[in-house]
Amino acid sequence: MTTRVEVEGLLREVAPQALAALVRRYGDFGTAEDAVQEALLAAALQWPAEGVPDSPRGWLIAVAARRLIDWRRRESARRDKEAAAVDFVPAQSATLPGPGDEPVPDHDDTLALLFLCCHPALAWPAQVALTLRAVGGLTTAEIAAAFLVPEATMAQRIVRAKQRIRSTGIPFAMPAREEFPARLASVLRVLYLIFNEGYATTSGPALARADLTGEAIRLARELHRLRPAEGEVAGLLALMLLTEARREGRTRDGALVPLLEQDRGTWDRALIAEGSALVTATLRTAPVGPYQIQAAIAALHAEAKRADDTDWRQILALYNVLDALDPNPVVALNRAVATAMVHGPGAGLAVLDGLAGEPRLAGGHRLAAVRAHLLELAGRPDEARAQYHRAAAATTSLPERQYLLARANRLP
Repeated sequence: MTTRVEVEGLLREVAPQALAALVRRYGDFGTAEDAVQEALLAAALQWPAEGVPDSPRGWLIAVAARRLIDWRRRESARRDKEAAAVDFVPAQSATLPGPGDEPVPDHDDTLALLFLCCHPALAWPAQVALTLRAVGGLTTAEIAAAFLVPEATMAQRIVRAKQRIRSTGIPFAMPAREEFPARLASVLRVLYLIFNEGYATTSGPALARADLTGEAIRLARELHRLRPAEGEVAGLLALMLLTEARREGRTRDGALVPLLEQDRGTWDRALIAEGSALVTATLRTAPVGPYQIQAAIAALHAEAKRADDTDWRQILALYNVLDALDPNPVVALNRAVATAMVHGPGAGLAVLDGLAGEPRLAGGHRLAAVRAHLLELAGRPDEARAQYHRAAAATTSLPERQYLLARANRLP
């Protein structure tokens, strides 16, 4: 007998495939998703007791198609009756195809579904929510909890996204060749944000959410399976794996532990090996992109047996390349740390001085936190303490605030 946990895992895998097939066939994203949700409920009730069908995807598509056709027939009959009452003519119901009229598609449209959810016509928060809902299989309540918003707010966001797809006529298709690079970049950005929100939650009492990191990795694996030659897809997957490998070492007795102080014996060596192999292979065969460079940096950290063995010169060189490819404040902050580790804290602080007026860092805690760390390395405890307190006041993450205050309190 198949267990409920096994059924839930299988449903999460095949549900996006079923939804994609229905959207391609019937065109209405919102109604198709509602139909798939009913089919999933039926499967969750039947499969543990009766067994999993030979073709789980075909079963879901058939059941969901029946639901969708029933709804359309009822709606069509209602409209015909209303028209007959007004025009005094007999009602004639439209003929709709049945779920068995054409075979279950032998290809997987999950990638097209992912591109649909990340279409530039949708607002950025809507892209994230719709991807987690339609492709990731998370419930509205789970997505709302992950981003600390009321469930009703998240539900409205998803509904508006579906309405936007319907009203603008966004096609269910892979982007044209000339559009593909920009559209792929949007998809990767959504997956990266989902992973980052799971690895280091931006607010609230939890440091991390394993369900979000796990879902981002699962989707990245699927994307890599469908597009194995895309270097940035492999780079993002490698970056996720190498970062996730350090998760167990990030806390000690509930407190946040910085990278260089982590117990490396707790790191997941299987994930490190997989991520390192991925990034090594893609750097040899594909054009270099920002995710590949970040993955290479993560590999250097992960492969060092001790913190003192970290190859900071190579890491700094990679950050210089990354800064040229994708200049942004977060890269600059990390480059400042690498500069300090190679050339001394004074050189790192000089890099930070160039970011003082960066509007994208204003109001956040990152700049103050990095400055505090470098001031501590430079032997300037009073200034470091002030910056730690400033960063603690600015962060919305409770674990990060506790960590920053603890660093401030341990200074002489």
